[in-house]
Amino acid sequence: MTDEEAGRRALPGNGLPAERVLAEVRALRAADRPTHGGRLFAYVYDPAVPGLDELAAAAYAGSAHVNGLDPTAFPSLLAMENALVGAAARLLGGGPGSAAPDVVGSVTSGGTESLILAVKAARDAHPEIAAPRIVVPASAHAAFAKAAHYLRVAVDTVPVSARTLRPAAADVAAAIGPETVLVVCSAPSYAHGVIDPVTEIAAAAAEAGVRCHVDACFGGWTLPYLRRLGAQVPPFDFAVAGVTSISVDLHKYAYAPKGVSVLLHREPALRAPQYFAYADWPGYTMVNPVIASTRSGGPIAAAYATVRHLGDDGYLRLAAVTRDAAAGLADAVRAVDGLRLMAEPESTVVCFTSTDPGLDLFVLVDELAARGWHTQPQQSYADLPRSVHLTVTAAVAPRVAEFGPDLADSVAAARAAGPVALPAELLALAGTLTPEALTPELVAGLAAGLGLTVPADAGTDAAAAPADASAPGGPLPGRTAVVNTLLDAAPPALRERLLVEFVGLLQRPTW
Repeated sequence: MTDEEAGRRALPGNGLPAERVLAEVRALRAADRPTHGGRLFAYVYDPAVPGLDELAAAAYAGSAHVNGLDPTAFPSLLAMENALVGAAARLLGGGPGSAAPDVVGSVTSGGTESLILAVKAARDAHPEIAAPRIVVPASAHAAFAKAAHYLRVAVDTVPVSARTLRPAAADVAAAIGPETVLVVCSAPSYAHGVIDPVTEIAAAAAEAGVRCHVDACFGGWTLPYLRRLGAQVPPFDFAVAGVTSISVDLHKYAYAPKGVSVLLHREPALRAPQYFAYADWPGYTMVNPVIASTRSGGPIAAAYATVRHLGDDGYLRLAAVTRDAAAGLADAVRAVDGLRLMAEPESTVVCFTSTDPGLDLFVLVDELAARGWHTQPQQSYADLPRSVHLTVTAAVAPRVAEFGPDLADSVAAARAAGPVALPAELLALAGTLTPEALTPELVAGLAAGLGLTVPADAGTDAAAAPADASAPGGPLPGRTAVVNTLLDAAPPALRERLLVEFVGLLQRPTW
C-alpha cells in the first residue's frame, strides 16, 4: 500500500460535509453515559442551570484558538486566569486582609495536573534532598501516586481508620522524616467524602519544616458555601497555619466544563519551583507555569464565563440544593435493610456498603444501572469493605424521590440473584498470577471469558460503530459484577496490570 492509499484510508479524500461529521459525533455520543439529568453519580458535574451550557460553549468557542503559551501575546487569557485564581483564593481564605494576603496560583487542566505540580514544587524546592519523599494518607487521591511515579518521588502511606476513614495526625507526624518534602491531606477524600484533620496535620508539617498541601479538588468550591449554610465544616484552607498550597477543581463544583483546576500557593516563593524555564537552544525562551506549553484558551474562558455568571449567590444556592440532595440520598440508604453509610455525609458524597453477606454490592450496582442509575463501585482496600460511591450534584435534587424506591427494588433483585461466585480456577489465578506474567493475549482471553469484547478491525468508518457500549463490538457488557468481583479478588498490583492491558486492547486504531 502506498502512503497516499494509506492516507485515504485514514481520511476521506475530499472531506465530509459538516452535517455528516456532526451526525457521526452524535451517533458516537449515543453510547455515552448521560451527562445531564441527575442519574450519573461520577465523572460529571451538572448544576441544572438553564442556559449555562450554551454560555460556556460560546465562551469556549470564542477563545478556543487563543494560546496560553505567551501571556503577552494574549492578555485576555492572562486576565481570565488571574480572575479565576483570585476567585479561588478568596473562597479558600486567601487575599487582602486574610491569613494569606500574598497567595498566588496557576490555572491547570485538572486536579491531577494541580497535584503533580504541587509535588514538583515541593521536590524542586529541595535540590539538596537526593531521594525526596511525600507523606500521604491511604485515602489520598491516586493522582499523588501518579505524581510520585512521574517525578521519581517515594510515597510514605499512612493508614486510615476503618471507623473514621481518616488518618491519625500522630501517624502522619511519625511518618515525616528528613527526606520528606510534602505532607498531604484531603478536604474531602474522594472515595468516602470525609475531611482529614487538616489543622493537626498542617501543624505537624510546619513543626518539621515541611510543606502541607490540601487536596480540595473535590470540595474546595463547596465546603466554604456549606459552612455559610450552617454545616460544621472543620478548618481546612489558608486560615489554617501551616497549609502551604491548596488545589481546587473548577470543573467540579464550580460547574465549569472540563478541564480547569486551580493550584494555589500561600506566597510567591512557594510557587517559584513550579515553573519550568529553558533558554539553552536556538528558539524562543520557554517559560511554563504548568505542565503544558501550548494551552487552549477555551476551557479557561468557559470557566471564567461560568464563574462570572453563577456568582456568589448562585453558588450558595447550588450548595444548598446539593446538600439537601445528599441528605435525601443518605436517608434512602438508611431506609434499606442491609446497607449502611460508610460515613455521614460531610460534603457532597454519599458512600455506602453492605452489611448482608447475601447482598453483593457489585450486583446491586448492575441492578441500579438497569434502572437508569449509574453509580461508582469501589473495591475493598486493607480493612475497608467494598463500597458504592455517589457524587451528588445539584442536578440530582429533582431525582431524589425516585432513587429510594429504585434502590429498594435493586437491593431485592440483588438478593434474589445472589452474590457473584467466581470459578475456583479463576480465583486461584487471581491469587497466584503475577503482573509480569500477564500478556495481551492472556488478558484478551480472560476478557472474552468474562463477557468483555474488544473492538475488531471492522474496516468501516466511525459512523458504523455501535451506538450502545453494551452492544456486540462495544467495550463493556451490560453487567459488570463479575468483572468487579475479579478485580476485587486480585491484589492491587495485578489489578493495575489487568486494567492497563485491557485498556491497551481497547485503544487501538480504527481502520
